[in-house]
Amino acid sequence: MILVTGGLGFLGSHIALSLLAQGLEVIVVDNLANANLQTLERLEYISGMYVPFIKIDIRNTPALNKVFEQHSIQAVVHAANFKSLEESVLKPLEYYNDNVSCIMSLMRAMQRTGVRHLVHLSSLAVYGQSGTDLNEDLPFNYTYPNPYIKSQQMVEEIIRDTVKTDNEWRIAILRLSNISGAFEHGVLGEAVPPLPKNIVPLAMQVAAQQREYLELRRQAYTADGTVERSFLHVADSCDAVIKSLQWLWQQQELKCEAFNIAGTLISIQDLLDQLAEVTQSAIRTVDALPYPHAELDQLGANIEKAQQILHWQPQRSLKKMLEDEWLFYQNILRGQ
Repeated sequence: MILVTGGLGFLGSHIALSLLAQGLEVIVVDNLANANLQTLERLEYISGMYVPFIKIDIRNTPALNKVFEQHSIQAVVHAANFKSLEESVLKPLEYYNDNVSCIMSLMRAMQRTGVRHLVHLSSLAVYGQSGTDLNEDLPFNYTYPNPYIKSQQMVEEIIRDTVKTDNEWRIAILRLSNISGAFEHGVLGEAVPPLPKNIVPLAMQVAAQQREYLELRRQAYTADGTVERSFLHVADSCDAVIKSLQWLWQQQELKCEAFNIAGTLISIQDLLDQLAEVTQSAIRTVDALPYPHAELDQLGANIEKAQQILHWQPQRSLKKMLEDEWLFYQNILRGQ
């Protein structure tokens, strides 16, 4: 049985569905801070299976211990974390408390119950520096002034320090690019709140005439002035998780490896242009006020390590990613 933390969130729910499709048993935990039970209903509808769910804050270690004690868990996929660079500047305590406390509580519960296989979902931003070809050997820039990035750096340090004390651990750290897209039939996708944090849902609100315009910053040192980000279809990220688990189960000795899991590098302006083609709607933008905080101009990555060791690489195009998310968004508008 695989435990998926944050399993009713956007990425966690797709991972759970992909694991079920592989014939694996799954148990989902989530505190519902950024999720809802409708996602659980969708998971069960698509899979045709009962999906065990426990509402829990994984920072509550005694409660988490009970989950491990009451279920036969072989591995964990940790998808429960706060991930907005901009929001973290406004809420640093929340980000440190959530991201750092979660991994500490989770690994304590795993260690106590003898579960040693973990796939931890991190971010390309963890390097703390801009680049188009970031690789796993690049040292972290610990001086980058962003609480989310610092929290993820701390999490990886905690994982590596813990591994040094126990050679039974088998851990894959997946440094993900921006994840978008949806389950291909438009039934499962990213729940869109009134004020989304991610660029694609925001732009889709404009395309659907639910929002008049999108504020766009043009202060990056790039060709069109907008930041460049690597985007990956959510299904491709799920494939990376499955291949990571398969690789971990094959290891006979201590392993703790980080892998870049990334897709196409594109400027936000070019992304909006492609989205306009997919939606057949203009995406009106206005220049945003200058951003007072540090911002990474480019986040692109070298994925050769994942290709060679995990035998993973993206299978879906950027256009497919946008088409699938637009289909899900239209279904939401129709109340499906």
